[in-house]
Amino acid sequence: MNELLPFATYCLLMSGTPGPNNMMLVANGAHYGYRRTLPAILGTNTGVAVLTFAMCMGLGAVFAAFPLLHQALKLAGTLYMLVLAWKLAVAPAADGRPPERVGFAQAALFQAVNPKSWIRAVTVASVFMPADWSLGSGALFVSLAGALIGFPCVSMWALFGVGISRFLSSPGRRRVFNAIMAASLVVLAVLLLR
Repeated sequence: MNELLPFATYCLLMSGTPGPNNMMLVANGAHYGYRRTLPAILGTNTGVAVLTFAMCMGLGAVFAAFPLLHQALKLAGTLYMLVLAWKLAVAPAADGRPPERVGFAQAALFQAVNPKSWIRAVTVASVFMPADWSLGSGALFVSLAGALIGFPCVSMWALFGVGISRFLSSPGRRRVFNAIMAASLVVLAVLLLR
């Protein structure tokens, strides 16, 4: 695969830059610590890998044939991100209860409506699929390699959350943090809808 360095760089950038997954992992890390956020990290990477594999195996052709389906999925993802933002914004902070922890299945299934994950999967399938490999082998390689590259990137976001957790000792600070995370999700939802 001649495009290994560009592919790795693309995966690094997509996993390491702000997005719905990383905002979710920051919040989880801040409220629950790294170890209890690890299922969400693994779920995120698994969901992205499965989505990428499906796209490489031909789901992209379905979207090309039915562009309205792609738009509907994009809208559903945006609405789901707004619901997550709302839940985070209204999470009780005064009684010390953090927002609901995201687990493996939730994080994996979230990729089905995460616009950034779809953009990544479409790009990997259309730009980085090894042309000289069999379809299945190439799809499996880019899916697993992308997940391996993504793991340390999304882990850093969760660890960032862990690092700022000590500043969330008061209900007021937790409320401000939750509001910032919720606002970030709203901004990302609007930007990804475009």
